[in-house]
Amino acid sequence: MAYSVNISVEAPIENQIQEISYDGQEIYQSPLSMSENLAKLAQKIDFNKTVCDDKKEVETDKSDDEAASKDSSSFQSSLWPWDSVRNKLRNALTEVCVLADVLQIAKDKRYMVLDPVPQEAPETKPITQVYARKKALVGAAAVLLNGAERLRTCQNEAARNRSVPDFHIELLRLRKNWRLKKVSNTIIGDLSYRTAGSKYAQTGMFEVSKAEEEEPSSPPASPSPTSPPQPPPPPKPASALRVTVPSELQGVAYIQVICKKDEEDLCSAKVQLMGAGGAGAAAVAVGAGADVHWQQRLEAAQNVLFCKELFNQLAKEAVQLQAPVPHMVVGNQIMATVLPGIQLIIGLYHSTGTEKGARGAGGEGAGGAVGEGGGPAAKSEHDHVLEHSLHQLLREVHHRNTHHPFPHPSSAPLGPSKRRCLAGPTAADRHQLLEMTKSQTLLEQIIEQTQHFFMRLRAEYVLDTIAKEVKDPLIVSHWNALNSPTQSCVKINIITHGYDTLCRTSLVVHVGQKSLKCVCRDGRVMHMSYEPQELRDLIFCQIYQHQITAVQSLAKCMGWTYLANSSHLGIGAVEQLGNASSCILASPIGDRMIAVRCEPAGGVQVAIAQSPRKDFFSGQLVKERKWENLGGAFKEVRWDKMEGKNFLNKMELLMASLTSS
Repeated sequence: MAYSVNISVEAPIENQIQEISYDGQEIYQSPLSMSENLAKLAQKIDFNKTVCDDKKEVETDKSDDEAASKDSSSFQSSLWPWDSVRNKLRNALTEVCVLADVLQIAKDKRYMVLDPVPQEAPETKPITQVYARKKALVGAAAVLLNGAERLRTCQNEAARNRSVPDFHIELLRLRKNWRLKKVSNTIIGDLSYRTAGSKYAQTGMFEVSKAEEEEPSSPPASPSPTSPPQPPPPPKPASALRVTVPSELQGVAYIQVICKKDEEDLCSAKVQLMGAGGAGAAAVAVGAGADVHWQQRLEAAQNVLFCKELFNQLAKEAVQLQAPVPHMVVGNQIMATVLPGIQLIIGLYHSTGTEKGARGAGGEGAGGAVGEGGGPAAKSEHDHVLEHSLHQLLREVHHRNTHHPFPHPSSAPLGPSKRRCLAGPTAADRHQLLEMTKSQTLLEQIIEQTQHFFMRLRAEYVLDTIAKEVKDPLIVSHWNALNSPTQSCVKINIITHGYDTLCRTSLVVHVGQKSLKCVCRDGRVMHMSYEPQELRDLIFCQIYQHQITAVQSLAKCMGWTYLANSSHLGIGAVEQLGNASSCILASPIGDRMIAVRCEPAGGVQVAIAQSPRKDFFSGQLVKERKWENLGGAFKEVRWDKMEGKNFLNKMELLMASLTSS
């Protein structure tokens, strides 16, 4: 039995060997290009042989001689392999040209007219036309009614949206300003500041649901003619959302800062983050519940959360800080001593507006003074600076937690600050590293601001009091408008009216938390404590030193010569405040002298002397007349009787009169 085996024959991959050199190197024939390969294959095609010829050859059974004679007679060698293809394309082109000529003749009316073949008219039935027209009218009417219904539906929907907004639109507006998430088919929102690094335990969650549409109530009964007219009910704000806030975040909360000295209210600052309206009015509005718009309810709830977080942070710091006078936290109040005899009291008040009388909340408890209408008890005017500062302290903490200075890692935990990162390249020492790790708490910052606030008040009071008491010279104070919360600066100019270009005494006072620093005109720097009397004594000393300096400048303009001056005169009674200042002036020809003495407590004293002495008498001991040129005894001038508007004006008149005489 024979077995058939399939043998696959593949063409060799290598090219044919064209030449072998004497050294045994084989030179291969270069492969054919695509065009050469196509020409080679085209030479093997017989374009004269058709399919029909192949069938006839299969059907006919002729001898080999006749087939050979027939093939030899029919076969003709072609000079060009593409000759048959060219002939077929030429025949096709001829037929297409003929067809184009026929179409051109058919379209041209001059050669041929194509008339439609007449057909028999269809038989018309009147009843069929009636039914067709009726059906067409019914379809058109249905289209019109459908459009009118859609217009009516759109109009009703627009009218309903004007009164009650759409639920999804309201939810979109809520989502723009508040964080929302869906938990088991319930929309939950978050009011807390956890994204800003807050560590307060209150969750601050609120629930959002769709408000149910209220059914229209029955019309009110007509009032009797004798009964007074009833006011119309207040319009309720329509909203498609219903926001449910936890009970501990309902109502209005605010923080009150009071500074007391010897049981006397010096200032009262109310920090209320609602923006508009008093605490009582806001409590009544928020306590109304569903009558308030969801935006106002959420803002009020976040205000309560912010105040509780701020008070909780201050209470923790008050317990942890070690102060010379310990801070006390009692209920909803924090008491701290800022200066001797002055206490800072920070209280948290929370009112829901549902009950009358006094009720507040400190942290999670209740208690606090609330006056009529739900507002706080009447206090003095609140200070905008303290109100703004206490509000901004916690905001700055939140902002600092979310805005870290560059460079910082994008995904890894945050490391040290930028200053500590640069401590190595800048060669920081141990003291600088310790200073970098120190940071002030919120309570320390508000205490320092309060101390500076009182130091500034005391400095203003001292300067204003001296300006009222002393009319000559004038005291002009210029407070710097660009100050920090714990540092301010005032420039004091001491001038004499009409002689401001002649002499001007300037000094700068830096007001800190517990001390004052004064930079005088001559460059001296003096440090003072928080007692206002020290600043008052310094200003009075500067006033009388200004008088002596101004007299010397005036003497130069008048041609007089000052012989001596002293800022700390050791002659005379001991002064209660500072030391007396004096100077001695001589006229242009030296026959007159003026002595000026300024005392902080005694005022100004002026005395004059003249030469030759009228009381000089020669005797046996003193016979020469030259000793009579010595100046005589000084005689005090009745300064209050002198003419002139101020001290320098009187001195100018006195010098002029002594010079002319």
